[in-house]
Amino acid sequence: MATLKIKNLKKGFEGLQIIKGIDLEVHDREFVVFVGPSGCGKSTLLRLIAGLEEVSSGTLELDGRDITEVPPAKRDLAMVFQTYALYPHMSVRKNLSFALDLAGEKKPDVDRKVAEAARILELGALLDRKPKQLSGGQRQRVAIGRAIVRNPKIFLFDEPLSNLDAALRVQTRLELARLHKELQATMIYVTHDQVEAMTLATKVVVLNGGRIEQIGSPLELYHHPANLFVAGFLGTPKMGFLQARVTAVHSTGVEVEFTAGARLLIPRASGALSVGQAVTIGIRPEHLSLGEQGHVPVTTDVTERLGSDTFCHVNIASGESLTVRVQGDCEVPYGAARYLTLDVAHCHVFDDSGLAVAPAASRAA
Repeated sequence: MATLKIKNLKKGFEGLQIIKGIDLEVHDREFVVFVGPSGCGKSTLLRLIAGLEEVSSGTLELDGRDITEVPPAKRDLAMVFQTYALYPHMSVRKNLSFALDLAGEKKPDVDRKVAEAARILELGALLDRKPKQLSGGQRQRVAIGRAIVRNPKIFLFDEPLSNLDAALRVQTRLELARLHKELQATMIYVTHDQVEAMTLATKVVVLNGGRIEQIGSPLELYHHPANLFVAGFLGTPKMGFLQARVTAVHSTGVEVEFTAGARLLIPRASGALSVGQAVTIGIRPEHLSLGEQGHVPVTTDVTERLGSDTFCHVNIASGESLTVRVQGDCEVPYGAARYLTLDVAHCHVFDDSGLAVAPAASRAA
């Protein structure tokens, strides 16, 4: 059992507030990912949990025990760093066993734990090598193994894949997902890469400016972003946005007129909006289509071919641009005149303060 409760946590450096009041619960066996842009406070929050930074105010509780002032070594947490932090003069075996040896554990117990970690991470053939003889992915597995042997209540990962090349990053990401399933462990993972957040997490915490923007499952945040920031941050390619103004309010939704000229009825909670109000319409690339007829005239820009999919960038006369996902073998000539059709059922509406307007059905319910 490993449950972490964070209550009104704050952290400042020399008068600058970095963490501005975080409330969060991490439940047993969850894989929680902190994601956000550089400088949002995600690594600082992880270091506060680990005890590597001093809390300005607020509390941290691990299984009901207040650990806010507890030294890092006594928190029963294990951290895996971005830079591996291996001892270069020690073999893989000694790197894995070092913390256990320092703690005075009996040799048979140490050997058993090292052997088990080596089995899980497929390090058996590498135990007698030095770190300089390993690839980047192998070094990261050793760093993870060093955490596993300690059998911590929670694993903490600080951007562990950022030093790996693209192919190895994908492979190691899959290994981490399998590791979470096999160990049935509680894990907290920090990254700026929203693809890692979407593929690894059972719960995503989106941070911005030292505050939590939204918490939820990856698909919940993808399909139901709470605001413009979350909508624009999660998704590859990101959600596109068009400026519009409310022209009519109906029981079935809200009618908007785009800056580009088209009018659409979007099934969103009309009671939250008023005629004349400025809104932002968000839509993801897979919910757009190109053709000879449609809602908005566009001019095609460059295309990105990825094999199964092609992403076509289009420009609108209003100066706005969007990305459209089409079939991989679809030919879209540069500079062609086309029309863009929006799937209104998948359009997101954000009010003039940037907050999402709920679907009409959820308001009625």
